[in-house]
This record gives sequence, C-alpha cells and structure tokens, in this order.
Amino acid sequence: MKQIELSPDQRQRLAGQLQSLFQSEFDENLSEFRAEQILDLMLRTLGPGVYNQAVQDVRAHLQSKLDDLDGEVYVDEQT
Repeated sequence: MKQIELSPDQRQRLAGQLQSLFQSEFDENLSEFRAEQILDLMLRTLGPGVYNQAVQDVRAHLQSKLDDLDGEVYVDEQT
C-alpha cells in the first residue's frame, strides 16, 4: 500500500484540530511538533485499516452496479 500523504494545508489543519482537542479535552497545550507526531502515528496505524475498508466499500458499490448492468442495458432479442 502506498503511504498516505497529506498536503501541507491538510497537515496544518489536522494538527491544529489535534491541538484544539488536547486543549479542550485534556487541558494540555500540544506543540505543533507533538501534534504532527501524533498525526503521523495515526496515519501509520489507522491509515491501512481505513484504506482497506474504503477499498472494500468501493468494491461492493461497483459490484452492485455491475449486478444491475443486465437489467439496465439488456435488450430483448425477440422482437
């Protein structure tokens, strides 16, 4: 699996959200460095599972569309 990479804007926004969470829920100031370290850990540990679930969801969606294909485009040969 390809490593999940975030744009600089996404990283900054998510790190800021982590900082806000730690401040509001744990009354702890989280430095930008620590927030990015936590973000990297989350991407490494949670990313593969989330990615795999997304692939399975897309596969199921596409399979349901393929299953409907005969009903959508089938033309009766007896006319």
